[in-house]
Amino acid sequence: MRRSALRPQIVRAIISQPRRSLIQSIPRCRPDLTFSTSATPDSPTLQREISPFRFETGLALFAKRAPRPFPPPFLSPPSGSFSDPLSTHHRSRDRRAFVNGELIRGYTNGDDAVYVSDQFIGANDGVGAWSTRPGGHAGLWSRLILHFWALEIEMDAHRIRSAGEEYEPNPVECLQKAYEQTIKATSEPNNWQGTTTATGALLHYRKQGLDPKAPATPLLYVTNLGDSQVLVLRPRHSELIYKTTEQWHWFDCPRQLGTNSPDTPRENAVIDKVEIEENDVILAMSDGVIDNLWEHEIIENVVTSLRKWESGEGGESSGNRYGGAGGGMKFVAEELMKAAKVIATDPFAESPFMEHAVEEGLAMEGGKLDDISVVAALCVRNKG
Repeated sequence: MRRSALRPQIVRAIISQPRRSLIQSIPRCRPDLTFSTSATPDSPTLQREISPFRFETGLALFAKRAPRPFPPPFLSPPSGSFSDPLSTHHRSRDRRAFVNGELIRGYTNGDDAVYVSDQFIGANDGVGAWSTRPGGHAGLWSRLILHFWALEIEMDAHRIRSAGEEYEPNPVECLQKAYEQTIKATSEPNNWQGTTTATGALLHYRKQGLDPKAPATPLLYVTNLGDSQVLVLRPRHSELIYKTTEQWHWFDCPRQLGTNSPDTPRENAVIDKVEIEENDVILAMSDGVIDNLWEHEIIENVVTSLRKWESGEGGESSGNRYGGAGGGMKFVAEELMKAAKVIATDPFAESPFMEHAVEEGLAMEGGKLDDISVVAALCVRNKG
Protein backbone atom coordinates (compact mmCIF):
# COMPACT_ATOMS: atom_id res chain seq x y z
CA MET A 1 0.00 0.00 0.00
CA ARG A 2 1.30 3.44 -0.86
CA ARG A 3 2.23 5.70 2.05
CA SER A 4 0.44 8.61 0.35
CA ALA A 5 -2.64 8.31 -1.82
CA LEU A 6 -2.03 11.72 -3.41
CA ARG A 7 1.21 10.72 -5.05
CA PRO A 8 2.13 11.22 -8.73
CA GLN A 9 3.57 8.32 -10.70
CA ILE A 10 7.34 8.56 -10.45
CA VAL A 11 9.95 6.90 -12.65
CA ARG A 12 12.08 4.63 -10.45
CA ALA A 13 15.65 5.79 -10.94
CA ILE A 14 18.49 5.95 -8.45
CA ILE A 15 20.27 9.27 -8.86
CA SER A 16 21.96 11.76 -6.59
CA GLN A 17 19.52 13.76 -4.47
CA PRO A 18 19.07 17.52 -4.79
CA ARG A 19 21.50 19.35 -2.56
CA ARG A 20 20.50 21.52 0.34
CA SER A 21 21.91 25.01 -0.09
CA LEU A 22 23.95 27.44 1.85
CA ILE A 23 22.93 30.98 1.01
CA GLN A 24 25.65 30.75 -1.67
CA SER A 25 25.53 27.01 -2.49
CA ILE A 26 26.47 23.43 -1.46
CA PRO A 27 25.31 20.15 0.14
CA ARG A 28 24.93 18.48 3.53
CA CYS A 29 26.76 15.25 4.51
CA ARG A 30 26.17 11.52 5.57
CA PRO A 31 25.87 8.51 8.23
CA ASP A 32 25.69 6.77 11.12
CA LEU A 33 25.09 7.52 14.79
CA THR A 34 22.05 6.89 16.96
CA PHE A 35 21.52 8.39 20.42
CA SER A 36 18.66 8.89 22.81
CA THR A 37 18.29 10.13 26.35
CA SER A 38 15.94 11.51 28.92
CA ALA A 39 16.60 15.20 28.60
CA THR A 40 17.89 17.44 31.38
CA PRO A 41 19.40 20.95 31.25
CA ASP A 42 23.20 21.10 31.11
CA SER A 43 23.40 23.70 33.85
CA PRO A 44 21.12 24.66 36.74
CA THR A 45 18.54 27.35 36.16
CA LEU A 46 18.34 30.46 38.31
CA GLN A 47 15.65 30.89 40.95
CA ARG A 48 12.45 32.00 39.27
CA GLU A 49 8.82 32.61 40.02
CA ILE A 50 7.22 29.17 39.93
CA SER A 51 5.18 28.67 36.77
CA PRO A 52 1.91 26.75 37.06
CA PHE A 53 3.08 24.50 34.21
CA ARG A 54 6.23 22.74 33.09
CA PHE A 55 7.51 20.38 30.42
CA GLU A 56 8.32 16.71 30.91
CA THR A 57 10.83 16.09 28.14
CA GLY A 58 12.69 13.42 26.21
CA LEU A 59 14.81 13.44 23.09
CA ALA A 60 16.17 11.06 20.46
CA LEU A 61 18.91 11.74 17.92
CA PHE A 62 20.26 10.08 14.79
CA ALA A 63 23.32 11.59 13.10
CA LYS A 64 24.14 10.84 9.47
CA ARG A 65 27.79 11.19 10.54
CA ALA A 66 29.54 11.64 13.87
CA PRO A 67 29.60 15.25 15.08
CA ARG A 68 32.82 17.16 14.46
CA PRO A 69 34.66 18.20 17.63
CA PHE A 70 34.31 21.86 18.47
CA PRO A 71 37.46 23.84 17.69
CA PRO A 72 39.49 25.93 20.15
CA PRO A 73 38.79 28.10 22.06
CA PHE A 74 35.47 26.31 22.65
CA LEU A 75 37.17 22.97 23.31
CA SER A 76 40.64 22.79 24.87
CA PRO A 77 42.64 19.79 23.56
CA PRO A 78 43.83 17.37 26.25
CA SER A 79 47.46 16.36 26.68
CA GLY A 80 48.56 14.21 23.78
CA SER A 81 50.19 11.27 25.56
CA PHE A 82 51.99 10.10 28.69
CA SER A 83 55.27 10.98 26.96
CA ASP A 84 54.43 14.68 26.96
CA PRO A 85 56.55 16.86 29.26
CA LEU A 86 55.24 17.11 32.80
CA SER A 87 54.68 20.82 32.21
CA THR A 88 51.56 19.89 30.17
CA HIS A 89 49.68 19.09 33.40
CA HIS A 90 47.95 22.47 33.14
CA ARG A 91 46.28 21.56 29.83
CA SER A 92 42.60 20.75 30.07
CA ARG A 93 41.37 17.15 29.91
CA ASP A 94 37.76 18.29 29.95
CA ARG A 95 36.13 17.33 26.63
CA ARG A 96 33.02 19.41 27.29
CA ALA A 97 32.63 22.62 25.31
CA PHE A 98 32.63 26.09 26.89
CA VAL A 99 31.95 29.62 25.72
CA ASN A 100 32.68 32.73 27.80
CA GLY A 101 33.69 30.42 30.63
CA GLU A 102 30.30 28.68 30.73
CA LEU A 103 29.39 25.15 29.68
CA ILE A 104 27.61 25.25 26.31
CA ARG A 105 24.03 24.13 26.83
CA GLY A 106 22.22 21.51 24.79
CA TYR A 107 23.29 18.55 22.70
CA THR A 108 24.96 18.31 19.30
CA ASN A 109 23.61 15.81 16.73
CA GLY A 110 25.71 15.88 13.58
CA ASP A 111 25.14 19.50 12.53
CA ASP A 112 21.88 19.80 14.49
CA ALA A 113 21.58 21.10 18.05
CA VAL A 114 18.79 20.56 20.57
CA TYR A 115 18.04 22.01 23.99
CA VAL A 116 15.55 21.06 26.68
CA SER A 117 14.48 22.49 30.02
CA ASP A 118 11.26 22.58 32.02
CA GLN A 119 10.14 25.77 30.22
CA PHE A 120 11.94 25.89 26.84
CA ILE A 121 12.76 23.41 24.06
CA GLY A 122 14.53 24.07 20.78
CA ALA A 123 15.94 22.42 17.66
CA ASN A 124 18.43 24.10 15.32
CA ASP A 125 19.58 22.61 12.01
CA GLY A 126 23.08 23.63 10.97
CA VAL A 127 23.74 23.58 7.21
CA GLY A 128 26.33 20.82 6.94
CA ALA A 129 27.79 22.07 3.66
CA TRP A 130 29.99 24.39 5.70
CA SER A 131 32.14 21.35 6.54
CA THR A 132 33.51 21.61 2.99
CA ARG A 133 34.64 25.20 3.52
CA PRO A 134 37.84 26.28 5.29
CA GLY A 135 36.84 27.56 8.70
CA GLY A 136 33.30 26.20 8.34
CA HIS A 137 31.54 24.60 11.31
CA ALA A 138 27.73 24.55 11.13
CA GLY A 139 27.43 22.36 14.22
CA LEU A 140 29.16 25.03 16.27
CA TRP A 141 26.83 27.73 14.95
CA SER A 142 23.64 25.75 15.61
CA ARG A 143 24.73 24.87 19.15
CA LEU A 144 25.98 28.35 20.10
CA ILE A 145 22.83 30.10 18.90
CA LEU A 146 20.68 27.65 20.87
CA HIS A 147 22.90 28.07 23.97
CA PHE A 148 22.74 31.86 23.91
CA TRP A 149 19.02 31.78 23.07
CA ALA A 150 18.21 29.65 26.12
CA LEU A 151 20.45 31.85 28.27
CA GLU A 152 18.77 35.07 27.09
CA ILE A 153 15.28 33.64 27.68
CA GLU A 154 16.32 32.68 31.21
CA MET A 155 17.84 36.09 31.93
CA ASP A 156 14.75 37.85 30.57
CA ALA A 157 12.49 35.79 32.82
CA HIS A 158 14.56 36.77 35.88
CA ARG A 159 14.90 40.46 35.04
CA ILE A 160 14.01 42.75 37.95
CA ARG A 161 10.59 44.27 37.39
CA SER A 162 8.54 46.89 39.15
CA ALA A 163 5.72 45.76 41.43
CA GLY A 164 2.74 44.51 39.43
CA GLU A 165 4.65 44.43 36.12
CA GLU A 166 3.70 41.32 34.19
CA TYR A 167 6.32 39.21 32.45
CA GLU A 168 5.71 39.08 28.71
CA PRO A 169 8.25 36.74 27.00
CA ASN A 170 10.00 38.04 23.89
CA PRO A 171 11.71 35.00 22.33
CA VAL A 172 12.45 36.81 19.05
CA GLU A 173 14.42 39.55 20.79
CA CYS A 174 16.23 36.86 22.80
CA LEU A 175 17.08 35.06 19.55
CA GLN A 176 18.36 38.32 18.06
CA LYS A 177 20.72 38.77 21.01
CA ALA A 178 21.80 35.13 20.72
CA TYR A 179 22.54 35.65 17.02
CA GLU A 180 24.66 38.71 17.78
CA GLN A 181 26.55 36.91 20.56
CA THR A 182 27.24 33.96 18.25
CA ILE A 183 28.69 36.28 15.61
CA LYS A 184 30.99 37.76 18.25
CA ALA A 185 31.97 34.37 19.71
CA THR A 186 32.85 32.91 16.30
CA SER A 187 34.78 36.01 15.18
CA GLU A 188 37.18 36.47 18.09
CA PRO A 189 39.95 35.31 18.12
CA ASN A 190 39.18 32.92 15.23
CA ASN A 191 36.74 33.15 12.36
CA TRP A 192 34.39 30.15 12.28
CA GLN A 193 31.72 30.23 9.56
CA GLY A 194 28.33 28.56 9.44
CA THR A 195 24.58 28.96 9.19
CA THR A 196 21.63 27.38 10.99
CA THR A 197 17.87 27.38 11.15
CA ALA A 198 16.26 28.02 14.54
CA THR A 199 13.01 26.92 16.14
CA GLY A 200 11.88 26.84 19.75
CA ALA A 201 8.86 26.66 22.06
CA LEU A 202 8.65 28.57 25.34
CA LEU A 203 6.02 27.48 27.87
CA HIS A 204 4.27 30.32 29.68
CA TYR A 205 0.71 30.89 30.93
CA ARG A 206 -2.10 33.41 31.07
CA LYS A 207 -4.83 34.17 33.57
CA GLN A 208 -8.35 35.15 32.65
CA GLY A 209 -9.15 38.67 33.86
CA LEU A 210 -7.35 40.64 36.57
CA ASP A 211 -8.15 38.36 39.47
CA PRO A 212 -4.81 36.92 40.74
CA LYS A 213 -6.74 33.87 41.95
CA ALA A 214 -8.16 33.16 38.50
CA PRO A 215 -7.10 29.77 37.09
CA ALA A 216 -4.08 29.82 34.78
CA THR A 217 -4.01 28.20 31.35
CA PRO A 218 -0.81 27.22 29.49
CA LEU A 219 0.33 29.43 26.62
CA LEU A 220 3.07 28.45 24.19
CA TYR A 221 5.33 31.00 22.49
CA VAL A 222 6.62 29.36 19.30
CA THR A 223 9.44 31.00 17.34
CA ASN A 224 10.65 29.81 13.94
CA LEU A 225 13.17 30.80 11.30
CA GLY A 226 13.81 28.24 8.56
CA ASP A 227 12.49 24.72 8.04
CA SER A 228 12.85 23.00 11.39
CA GLN A 229 9.44 22.57 12.93
CA VAL A 230 7.32 22.69 16.08
CA LEU A 231 4.13 20.63 16.20
CA VAL A 232 1.53 20.67 18.97
CA LEU A 233 -0.58 17.51 19.28
CA ARG A 234 -3.63 16.68 21.39
CA PRO A 235 -3.21 12.90 21.62
CA ARG A 236 -6.56 12.10 23.25
CA HIS A 237 -8.23 13.36 20.06
CA SER A 238 -5.39 12.32 17.70
CA GLU A 239 -5.48 15.96 16.67
CA LEU A 240 -2.90 18.41 15.34
CA ILE A 241 -3.38 21.74 17.12
CA TYR A 242 -0.57 23.74 15.53
CA LYS A 243 2.50 23.52 13.34
CA THR A 244 5.04 26.07 12.18
CA THR A 245 5.27 27.12 8.54
CA GLU A 246 8.54 26.42 6.76
CA GLN A 247 10.48 29.43 5.45
CA TRP A 248 12.47 29.09 2.23
CA HIS A 249 14.64 31.16 -0.07
CA TRP A 250 14.25 28.41 -2.67
CA PHE A 251 13.86 24.63 -2.64
CA ASP A 252 16.18 23.03 -0.08
CA CYS A 253 17.60 26.41 0.93
CA PRO A 254 15.73 27.55 4.05
CA ARG A 255 16.06 30.87 5.80
CA GLN A 256 19.12 30.61 8.02
CA LEU A 257 21.17 32.64 10.48
CA GLY A 258 24.88 33.11 9.94
CA THR A 259 27.62 33.67 7.40
CA ASN A 260 26.53 35.29 4.11
CA SER A 261 22.85 35.07 5.04
CA PRO A 262 20.66 38.19 4.85
CA ASP A 263 18.24 36.71 7.40
CA THR A 264 18.00 38.03 10.96
CA PRO A 265 15.64 37.14 13.83
CA ARG A 266 14.14 40.63 14.06
CA GLU A 267 13.41 40.77 10.34
CA ASN A 268 12.53 37.17 9.52
CA ALA A 269 11.64 35.09 12.59
CA VAL A 270 7.94 34.37 13.09
CA ILE A 271 6.38 34.07 16.55
CA ASP A 272 2.98 32.56 17.35
CA LYS A 273 1.15 32.36 20.68
CA VAL A 274 -0.59 29.00 20.91
CA GLU A 275 -3.19 28.21 23.55
CA ILE A 276 -2.60 24.66 24.72
CA GLU A 277 -3.91 22.32 27.40
CA GLU A 278 -2.43 20.00 29.99
CA ASN A 279 -1.26 16.70 28.43
CA ASP A 280 -0.72 18.26 25.00
CA VAL A 281 2.51 17.02 23.37
CA ILE A 282 4.90 19.52 21.81
CA LEU A 283 7.48 18.34 19.27
CA ALA A 284 10.54 20.33 18.19
CA MET A 285 12.17 18.61 15.22
CA SER A 286 14.79 19.16 12.56
CA ASP A 287 13.85 18.58 8.93
CA GLY A 288 15.26 15.05 9.15
CA VAL A 289 11.81 14.13 10.49
CA ILE A 290 9.46 16.22 8.37
CA ASP A 291 11.34 15.47 5.11
CA ASN A 292 10.80 11.73 5.71
CA LEU A 293 7.41 11.46 7.42
CA TRP A 294 4.10 12.99 6.43
CA GLU A 295 2.10 14.88 9.02
CA HIS A 296 -0.45 12.10 9.50
CA GLU A 297 2.35 9.60 10.05
CA ILE A 298 3.87 11.76 12.79
CA ILE A 299 0.52 12.08 14.55
CA GLU A 300 -0.19 8.35 14.28
CA ASN A 301 3.30 7.45 15.51
CA VAL A 302 3.06 9.70 18.59
CA VAL A 303 -0.45 8.52 19.52
CA THR A 304 0.53 4.85 19.12
CA SER A 305 3.66 5.36 21.23
CA LEU A 306 1.63 7.01 24.00
CA ARG A 307 -0.88 4.15 24.05
CA LYS A 308 1.98 1.63 24.30
CA TRP A 309 3.54 3.62 27.12
CA GLU A 310 0.28 3.80 29.04
CA SER A 311 -0.13 0.02 28.68
CA GLY A 312 3.28 -0.61 30.25
CA GLU A 313 5.57 -0.83 27.21
CA GLY A 314 8.60 1.34 26.46
CA GLY A 315 10.73 0.87 29.56
CA GLU A 316 10.61 1.67 33.24
CA SER A 317 8.44 4.54 34.43
CA SER A 318 9.33 7.06 37.11
CA GLY A 319 5.68 7.49 38.06
CA ASN A 320 2.18 7.68 36.63
CA ARG A 321 2.23 6.76 32.91
CA TYR A 322 -0.95 8.64 31.99
CA GLY A 323 -0.60 10.73 28.85
CA GLY A 324 3.10 9.94 28.53
CA ALA A 325 4.13 11.10 31.99
CA GLY A 326 6.80 9.37 34.04
CA GLY A 327 9.38 9.12 31.25
CA GLY A 328 7.15 8.49 28.26
CA MET A 329 8.46 11.43 26.27
CA LYS A 330 11.79 9.65 25.82
CA PHE A 331 9.92 6.66 24.35
CA VAL A 332 7.82 8.91 22.10
CA ALA A 333 10.92 10.68 20.77
CA GLU A 334 12.75 7.39 20.17
CA GLU A 335 9.87 5.83 18.26
CA LEU A 336 9.47 8.90 16.05
CA MET A 337 13.20 9.07 15.36
CA LYS A 338 13.27 5.37 14.42
CA ALA A 339 10.34 5.78 12.02
CA ALA A 340 12.03 8.73 10.28
CA LYS A 341 15.33 6.83 10.13
CA VAL A 342 13.70 3.87 8.33
CA ILE A 343 12.59 6.16 5.49
CA ALA A 344 15.75 8.27 5.51
CA THR A 345 17.95 5.22 4.90
CA ASP A 346 15.70 3.64 2.23
CA PRO A 347 16.71 4.70 -1.32
CA PHE A 348 13.38 3.44 -2.72
CA ALA A 349 10.99 4.86 -0.12
CA GLU A 350 8.41 7.52 -0.86
CA SER A 351 8.96 10.65 1.20
CA PRO A 352 7.75 14.25 1.48
CA PHE A 353 11.19 15.44 0.37
CA MET A 354 10.95 13.30 -2.78
CA GLU A 355 7.49 14.71 -3.46
CA HIS A 356 8.70 18.29 -3.12
CA ALA A 357 11.68 17.58 -5.37
CA VAL A 358 9.41 16.15 -8.07
CA GLU A 359 7.20 19.23 -7.81
CA GLU A 360 10.34 21.28 -8.52
CA GLY A 361 10.99 19.20 -11.65
CA LEU A 362 13.79 17.13 -10.12
CA ALA A 363 13.81 13.37 -10.85
CA MET A 364 14.55 11.55 -7.61
CA GLU A 365 13.17 9.07 -5.13
CA GLY A 366 13.85 7.71 -1.68
CA GLY A 367 14.12 9.19 1.75
CA LYS A 368 16.40 12.07 2.65
CA LEU A 369 19.44 10.90 4.63
CA ASP A 370 19.90 13.65 7.18
CA ASP A 371 20.46 14.33 10.86
CA ILE A 372 17.24 13.46 12.71
CA SER A 373 16.59 15.38 15.94
CA VAL A 374 13.40 14.95 17.97
CA VAL A 375 12.48 16.70 21.21
CA ALA A 376 9.17 15.64 22.76
CA ALA A 377 7.63 17.62 25.62
CA LEU A 378 4.49 16.97 27.66
CA CYS A 379 2.72 19.95 29.21
CA VAL A 380 1.96 19.10 32.84
CA ARG A 381 0.83 21.07 35.88
CA ASN A 382 3.64 22.08 38.20
CA LYS A 383 3.02 20.55 41.62
CA GLY A 384 5.90 22.38 43.25
